Amino acid sequence: MSELARTVRRVALGTTALGTATLAYAAGIERRHWTLRQATLPVLAEGARPLRVLHLSDLHMLPGQHSKQRWIAALDDLNPDLVVNTGDNLAHRAAVPAVVRALGPLLDRPGVFVFGSNDYYAPRPKNPARYLFPSNKKRIHGVPLPWRDLRAALVERGWHDLTHVRRLLTVDGQLLAVAGVDDPHLRRDRYPDIAGRPDRSAALRLGITHSPEPRVLDAFAADAYDLVMAGHTHGGQLRIPGYGALVTNCELDRSRARGPSRWGTHMWLHVSAGLGTSPYAPVRFACPPEASLLTLVPRPTPAEAHTESHFEAGADVG
Repeated sequence: MSELARTVRRVALGTTALGTATLAYAAGIERRHWTLRQATLPVLAEGARPLRVLHLSDLHMLPGQHSKQRWIAALDDLNPDLVVNTGDNLAHRAAVPAVVRALGPLLDRPGVFVFGSNDYYAPRPKNPARYLFPSNKKRIHGVPLPWRDLRAALVERGWHDLTHVRRLLTVDGQLLAVAGVDDPHLRRDRYPDIAGRPDRSAALRLGITHSPEPRVLDAFAADAYDLVMAGHTHGGQLRIPGYGALVTNCELDRSRARGPSRWGTHMWLHVSAGLGTSPYAPVRFACPPEASLLTLVPRPTPAEAHTESHFEAGADVG
């Protein structure tokens, strides 16, 4: 064998070994590396007291995922003032008790939610290339999931279903105007049902949606919401350090696949990378499963805006 052939063979073997090791890490380690991300967002009205908001999304729960259930339940120790759940809780027809067990003590706190596609339908096996190269072909749904049972359990414990609902809530003694839409990924959103400017006296005007589709974000922004929270993207699920998410699985640009960003001149957007994956694509790379604790503070006054730099907006490309 020539030296060139031996070199090519060594490179090929090394590349295969590296790929195998990366896949093993992504499937066996990182997808269970539960992570808490924190951010401070200046979205409250002047004079409002800070609020601590726990953002949960995309649990994609299976009944046997006990480590995930214990970790989520322990988030109650963070003492959030409000819990926001932006959908895709289920990945199995028997997973409702596991989700309720995971949320556990958090259900005793103020909470709001909307559902995503994987609350309504189970995931299906599909070619991984369809994730990297989405098509416009008609979606074929999996078996129906018991979302009504999950909704009943959450509402019974006092959480508010914001599916095409506008509501005023008092949280930690402060008035919040909240609203939500059904999953835009399935084109179930009907923003006209909640259209109109929310109460101007509210300390926070909050919108929630599962998939952060720009058409929905634009509508919330036009109605002067302060903050919209979403999930669905999984943060890209597979990220390249220095480049970021490969895809978002929606019309949102890659730079906003996870974390906070500005949307227009007034509104902030927060996208959770979520805590799960489809059981048919159980890998994460450079994007560990996460919950987010957001500290909401008042917007700077015009005078402060010239000097304050405690939070810098921008693309999350790491």
